[in-house]
Amino acid sequence: MDFQNRPGSKVGSGGVAGYSETNVDRRERLRKLALETIDLNKDPYFMKNHLGSYECKLCLTLHTNEGSYLAHTQGKKHQTNLARRAAREAKENNNIQPALQAQAKVQIKKNLVKIGRPGYKVTKVRDPITRQLGLFFQIQYPEIGLDVIPRHRFMSAYEQRIEPPNKAHQYLLFAAEPYETIAFKVQSKEVDKGEGKFFTHWDPDSKQFSLQFFFKNDRPGMYSEGIPPGIERAPIVNPLNPYNAPAMRGPTFVHN
Repeated sequence: MDFQNRPGSKVGSGGVAGYSETNVDRRERLRKLALETIDLNKDPYFMKNHLGSYECKLCLTLHTNEGSYLAHTQGKKHQTNLARRAAREAKENNNIQPALQAQAKVQIKKNLVKIGRPGYKVTKVRDPITRQLGLFFQIQYPEIGLDVIPRHRFMSAYEQRIEPPNKAHQYLLFAAEPYETIAFKVQSKEVDKGEGKFFTHWDPDSKQFSLQFFFKNDRPGMYSEGIPPGIERAPIVNPLNPYNAPAMRGPTFVHN
């Protein structure tokens, strides 16, 4: 076949290239350009298998050399798969991002430097009516952080790791940034949470946190409301005990 005398060709040339020759030349130019601009070590989809050939993990294609792989990356199939992957990742990020933002708003932890222990005062109190014993705590926080309100909680002796556990005691903790958390060892008795028996108060002007509570009576009913302090209640007489009821009436006999 005469390639030199083909229509449109110049004298001495090889004739007008066909589609296949043009495609080969285009691929070769793209391969050389990709070798100059693309670093295969940073390509997440480039992989060399145990046979010495190269694979595209995105398109699942096999290539004999690096040039073939680079030519593949410039092709329509690889570019289409890249666009699909980007669209899917963008959709997933849009679904995850609101959840992450909500979590970031809820869980915010500040690393503050502790400045020491706060001052405190503890007073023993007694309810004038029920004669219940209790404690009154006054904790001073003169350098408390902005918008910080002191917190408290009761902790079992088995939760702490400072002293050997003792079931006869429990701990009352107070915490407020940037002060260290302090704890008080109190009796392991049930705390009365009834109306007027347990209260807390935070004074932002004097920077003092107050807490007062009463223990429940060991024998409920021993004291009743309405009895003034200093007056003891009369003991309850047991009718089944003859030695504890001298004024009990004697037996009544019925005569026929």
